Amino acid sequence: MKELSQQVTDLEKARSLLKAILYSTNDAISVVDENGIQILINPAYTRITGLTEEDVLNKPCTVDIAEGESVHLRVLKSKKPIRGVPMKVGPGRRPVVVNVAPIILEGRLKGSVGIIHDISEIRKLTEELEHAKSLIRRMTAKYTFEDIIGESELVKSAISQAEHAADTPATVLLRGESGTGKELFAHAMHNASSRREGPFVRVNCAAIAESLLESELFGYEEGAFTGAARGGKKGYFEEANGGTIFLDEIGDINPAVQAKMLRVLQEKEIVRVGGTKPVPVDVRVITATNANLEQRIKEGSFREDLYYRVNVIPVFIPPLRGRREDIPLLMAHFRRKLGQEFGRRVAKIDPRVIEIFMDYEWPGNVRELENVVGRTIINMNYNEEVIMPRHVPPLRPLHKAVWPEGTAGPDFSQREGLEGSLEEIINAVEKKVLQKALEKASNNKTAAARILGIATRSLYYKLEKHGLS
Repeated sequence: MKELSQQVTDLEKARSLLKAILYSTNDAISVVDENGIQILINPAYTRITGLTEEDVLNKPCTVDIAEGESVHLRVLKSKKPIRGVPMKVGPGRRPVVVNVAPIILEGRLKGSVGIIHDISEIRKLTEELEHAKSLIRRMTAKYTFEDIIGESELVKSAISQAEHAADTPATVLLRGESGTGKELFAHAMHNASSRREGPFVRVNCAAIAESLLESELFGYEEGAFTGAARGGKKGYFEEANGGTIFLDEIGDINPAVQAKMLRVLQEKEIVRVGGTKPVPVDVRVITATNANLEQRIKEGSFREDLYYRVNVIPVFIPPLRGRREDIPLLMAHFRRKLGQEFGRRVAKIDPRVIEIFMDYEWPGNVRELENVVGRTIINMNYNEEVIMPRHVPPLRPLHKAVWPEGTAGPDFSQREGLEGSLEEIINAVEKKVLQKALEKASNNKTAAARILGIATRSLYYKLEKHGLS
């Protein structure tokens, strides 16, 4: 009797310990017998599914399933563990992931135990992590002036202007066509300033809906509008406090936002949407646009007083067609960068490819150049290491032929010298045009290239090609 009593006591202790373990975990636990009847759940199970012991115990294991197939029944049938099964449980249709393993004692199946993970919490944490990563990306300047590639006089002039403006508190307006690298200059200016340790907030004004732009830039108070977050929200200007805010496509903001932005630049303070209390901000403002702001002032769509506030230090970034001598440098840079990204070993670029790129207009500027180099590398076979003309996607020609001033170009009514294949005829015509351009320029190759409307480097390639160098 004493031995039996001790065994009962030991069993009670083991049962209490097991219960304490089950009740202390944050994962929901469900245990069924060999017939698939629920025999044990823990408090986390009730919290996640919304079902109590009265709703579940001594009932089939399918009672808690809102969407999906019972994993308990599958395990009881196969006698093998099953992991990572998504389903929805309880009256709230809570999304969960289920792991179930069989319970085997002395070689006999006694039931199964399931662990239920609440993935709604995982999703929430994942969203918060992505939001944090987005903030970090938006609030970090990645580039410096050393990352700006170019040896042309126009680029050197733009870099010099930007470097002189970088460490001043004055507002800078970066002007240039789309794809010229205005954001790259903004990054470099922040990193060259005394605010480099502060946040760098990038805002594309054209990418934010007009109805949301004001609240995104200046923040809002609780209850300012339907759907406003409890406690309100900081705007981009407050996030950039102590650092730099880069406002891209500033020419696209509406008049109401223009008025509030003027206040920021004049008074160094913002007023949140739905609020009345001014909030001081210490922010360096860099703006950018590819629009003709002067024309928009005439049209009445852009405030003249704001124009003078943002245009304190204008920096003009040239289009790629205006600095063609930089094209080979940019091609080499993108060859290395994209080759590495695509897992290709691209050793060099055939000179004929450089010539093709030099004779193209590049309406999309450096951004388009990077895109075309990427597509060219993709067109290469994995065993190829040299970019050849056959890899280059079709490009529009630069412009119609420009003949040397004072000449009418070749006379196509005369067939003399134009016999042969199309390629031979084209080469013959090109050689004659080059000779006339050199004659007109007194053999000054830079002047000849200017007459023909091509880069000097491109002229040298053509002269070498036709044996005129």
